[in-house]
Amino acid sequence: MTRKPTGKVEGNDLIIKRTFRAPIEDVWTSVTNPENTARWIGPWKGEPGVGKTIHIQLVQEQGAPWSDSRIDACEPPKHLALTTYGDWRLELTLEQRGDTTELVFVHHLTDRGLAGDAGPGWEFYLDCLVASRDGEPLPKFDEYYPAQKPYYQAQ
Repeated sequence: MTRKPTGKVEGNDLIIKRTFRAPIEDVWTSVTNPENTARWIGPWKGEPGVGKTIHIQLVQEQGAPWSDSRIDACEPPKHLALTTYGDWRLELTLEQRGDTTELVFVHHLTDRGLAGDAGPGWEFYLDCLVASRDGEPLPKFDEYYPAQKPYYQAQ
């Protein structure tokens, strides 16, 4: 099964959204608490705080590597910005509307051409977040890549 891509590329920003029927604080916990992140992207360790570096294990990647990530901004429960893999600048913004919370993920690409590889990867991880919150089995990466690559390259 191939998953349908949902993101878009505006300038050098890769933007993907997900909506949750949950309060903002609950979604914030899913994306910041190491026990919760372990369920979809991987655990993290270290002392959190703006300007500090934490270590995230990407359990879905080959070899489950650890990556250093600097926290550039943290405004609970609405906004988190990280720099990881050297120059990957990532942002998560949450906004509650009634009984739903929208998550907006932005990867500020250094080169728009990276969207073909990054887009399917982030679609996969965000769908892992959805599945982990819903108690469903996590999707498989081959449902996203390489099938979604042309969609992101064409934007």
